[in-house]
Amino acid sequence: MEKTTFIDITPTINHQLAVFPGDVPFTRKVSLSFEKGDHLTLSSINTTVHLGAHTDAPLHYHPQGESIHQRALSFYYGKCQVIEVHLKPNERIYPHYIEEIDILAPRVLFKTNSFCGPTKWRNDFNSLSPELIDGLHQKNVILIGLDTPSIDPAADKELLSHHMIYQKNMAILEGIDLTHVDPGCFKLIALPLKIENADASPVRAVLIREECEN
Repeated sequence: MEKTTFIDITPTINHQLAVFPGDVPFTRKVSLSFEKGDHLTLSSINTTVHLGAHTDAPLHYHPQGESIHQRALSFYYGKCQVIEVHLKPNERIYPHYIEEIDILAPRVLFKTNSFCGPTKWRNDFNSLSPELIDGLHQKNVILIGLDTPSIDPAADKELLSHHMIYQKNMAILEGIDLTHVDPGCFKLIALPLKIENADASPVRAVLIREECEN
């Protein structure tokens, strides 16, 4: 039997994982443990749902948007393409940055290397432009992800890219770790938890190498 090799693109969740300033950091409380003489280990967590590798629900950026438990899982499973870009700090990714790259999959993940080290927050990460989202939608892309905490700049209040995602009924995957992934084609698995009425969900995002097809 052929062995499947999973490429984990999920930052490890612990109390050191950076979250948006003012959001709720991850904490884990141990209620029972073998070290304390209990018969099993039992714990609980408290955290933002926008933690590490996560997907936003439309409810996060539009009052009439779906919550995460209502989202179709087909967004988060299937063929994807990793594209690497090299931008200045704070820059958005515009269509001309990828005009020479053929889009070969309905899910596109951008490797920007602009938020390296998930335990230290920084505001100058790269993000997406509404024009890029519109252009990728025209090429039948249904999900866009990137290795930063947000598809809009950290200090942005207009959320133009989030709103464009809503208009085009696309999905978002934020906070993934692509430092060890080369550009190419893969199968993506990044299913959200079925949290009723939630605005987002952490995911265990993994890639499986596949051949690109024109």
